[in-house]
Amino acid sequence: MTIISSCSHAAGYKDASILFADGYRHEANNANDVRPHDAGDAVFGTRDLQIRLADTEAGRNSASMLISKMYSWRGYTGSHMLHESPNRITLTASMKEVLVGTVTLSIDSPAGLLADEIFKDEIDKRRNENSKLCELTKLAFNADAHSPFALASLFHICFIYARRIHRCTETFIEVNPRHRRYYERMLGFKQQGELKINPRVDAPAYLLWLSLDHVEEQIKRYGGTSDHPKTFRSLYPYFFSPREEAGITQRLLAPE
Repeated sequence: MTIISSCSHAAGYKDASILFADGYRHEANNANDVRPHDAGDAVFGTRDLQIRLADTEAGRNSASMLISKMYSWRGYTGSHMLHESPNRITLTASMKEVLVGTVTLSIDSPAGLLADEIFKDEIDKRRNENSKLCELTKLAFNADAHSPFALASLFHICFIYARRIHRCTETFIEVNPRHRRYYERMLGFKQQGELKINPRVDAPAYLLWLSLDHVEEQIKRYGGTSDHPKTFRSLYPYFFSPREEAGITQRLLAPE
């Protein structure tokens, strides 16, 4: 299923020179680039940006390669292979047919969340409040791709799957201390608990929490407004407008 968008804030990204640093626009010919070969169905697309479901083995392998590449650059260890799971949805972002980002949405189940490994006490407090939880994991985004719209699109489509399709109420993410302020300032996440070592990457991590009510409110207020002057720092103006979100959700819920 492919959804082609004509949204106004996407229009400003038609020229790759706007999206990439000098020289990066030619990296599609570099053998080290991760390509989205057979990466799965596109759930959103413009001429230069495609958000796909990595619901095939090839798609998951492409996403895993990007995660390994970006995590290795950060000095993280461990295995980052993605595997098929009924409770996980992996999305990828491609620009000019070069894979630049990926994130996995995990829905809480009897098997739990990945973050339970070190933050189970903090997460259980939210479970006891009868909330439906989810988490964002395996997030990797190429720092050379200067596109807040691509990153926001990944997050917004995760929100659509979490909120509109799976009826989740809250989400978690584990982040390195150097990134904590970004998620707090740009998306409204709040710290839960103390700093711990994440054995999956052998690095320190904070657990951050976000109410999806807050995300919904921010989308209603700011979604699709990135063309207008802003007086605050936030990623929400790069999210889709409520009308665009409704169109994407309708198509995702439509029977094949």
